[in-house]
Amino acid sequence: MHIIVLTHERELARPTNTGQLALTEATTAVVQRIVWQRTDPDPGLLSIVSRPDVGLVYPVSEVPTEKSVAQPLSVEACNTFIVLDATWQEARKMYNRSAYLHGVARVSVDAVRPSRYALRRNQKQGGLCTAECVVEILRRKGRDLLAADLESRFLQFNTQNERPI
Repeated sequence: MHIIVLTHERELARPTNTGQLALTEATTAVVQRIVWQRTDPDPGLLSIVSRPDVGLVYPVSEVPTEKSVAQPLSVEACNTFIVLDATWQEARKMYNRSAYLHGVARVSVDAVRPSRYALRRNQKQGGLCTAECVVEILRRKGRDLLAADLESRFLQFNTQNERPI
């Protein structure tokens, strides 16, 4: 099992980025970060997107109707997950400007509970932040210890950085 965190370059400098939490010494065999570039896609990513066991964790509801939506793929059948690591607006742009992602099968990561991410405004109803997506994938793939460790670090990060409303 492999998780690719496809990160918008602006996320690298944001203190509210949760994708970075999934990148630890314990997860290096499972989680990899690739920085998204609009005009120069990563060759390694391009080489795997057509495989039948690769899934994009991205809601179908976010895909414009004129774009084709790839067939769904179950979490169980998926061996490589691509998670867009960005704000919802940036993730939408990443998807729309990356034709190579349009044909990738969709994987739905249904959360056990609503998102607990509290560091950004304008969050998508029912959506999860990057760290929460990775936690759910790890759980569903039987990597409970990694999931519990990431969830613990996410909750601590979320609490320490929470902004007063």
